[in-house]
Amino acid sequence: MATTNNALLEVKDLKQYFPIKGGVLGRTINHVKAVDGISFNVYEGETLSIVGESGCGKSTTGRAIIRLDEPFAGEVNFNGADLLSLGRGEMRKMRKDIQIIFQDPYASLNPRQTVYQILSEALKIQKIGDRTQSDLRRRVGELLETVGLGEHQMDQFPHQFSGGQRQRIGIARALSVRPKLIICDEAVSALDVSIQAQVLNLLKDLQRRFSLTYIFISHDLGVVRHISDRILVMYLGKIVEISDKTSLFVNPGHPYTFALLSSIPSTKMGEKKERIVLKGDVPSPINPPTGCRFHTRCPFVQEECSKHEPPFYKLSDGHEAACHLLKNGPVDFSKMATT
Repeated sequence: MATTNNALLEVKDLKQYFPIKGGVLGRTINHVKAVDGISFNVYEGETLSIVGESGCGKSTTGRAIIRLDEPFAGEVNFNGADLLSLGRGEMRKMRKDIQIIFQDPYASLNPRQTVYQILSEALKIQKIGDRTQSDLRRRVGELLETVGLGEHQMDQFPHQFSGGQRQRIGIARALSVRPKLIICDEAVSALDVSIQAQVLNLLKDLQRRFSLTYIFISHDLGVVRHISDRILVMYLGKIVEISDKTSLFVNPGHPYTFALLSSIPSTKMGEKKERIVLKGDVPSPINPPTGCRFHTRCPFVQEECSKHEPPFYKLSDGHEAACHLLKNGPVDFSKMATT
């Protein structure tokens, strides 16, 4: 998907800390630093993917952007508007332009409502169309056909659909108000592999038809490869690398990205791929390690890594990574791994 140079979304120093209460009075004694000061832009018409292990803060980032969870600190500017300064009513209007597709297609739909009720609700709230029953049914029917379902299914309940069909309903709900930006929070991770491909193709088709911009959140780099324009890699609440898709897969700039890429199964006959197994557990986001947060698990750790947080080093246009090993230029981690 071709992108423009216009930043639709600008995230600056975003933090999402969750308080830990303790003591008789229930005072805040510490914080879980789920997202700890990240900055990035999303450009019109592109798909920016956010990847990382469970607990890295990628889904929390998506929820903070749309204010499903109120951010602890930072700035979120969308299309020239500061989202964090908007009141409740203003933010509700803004959600017409920013929608989210949730991970679990079973939990995200109200089992007591029909598909018609689920999809027409957003149209009513955002005052789209004349909101007569005939107009609403026409619009809901068009939405269902757009995502590959039938108009005749609008009076059915969620339990009458498969997981893939439910996710299509979730996509139709996000699409109903014609948003500019859709956050796809692990939108295909709960689906079978064959269904994943169908939903990914649907998302790409909708992007072309309606000029959509996506933030695609996933733990699976194999899935991300097929839909992304740029990729942002997170570890323990921090961004460690951001790159266009091609550069990241050909020349990863951070050891963590290199390890993630090594876990993707090879599809080539007879190709042997050495997997980098990270030792130890992900540190606690309550008391993250000093210096580089990845140094406790990094196979190429150096003394400097535990003392100082690395800056971002530019590897090429649009490709940056935060690793002390890059201070003298790009590094071939595959050669380092075999020595």
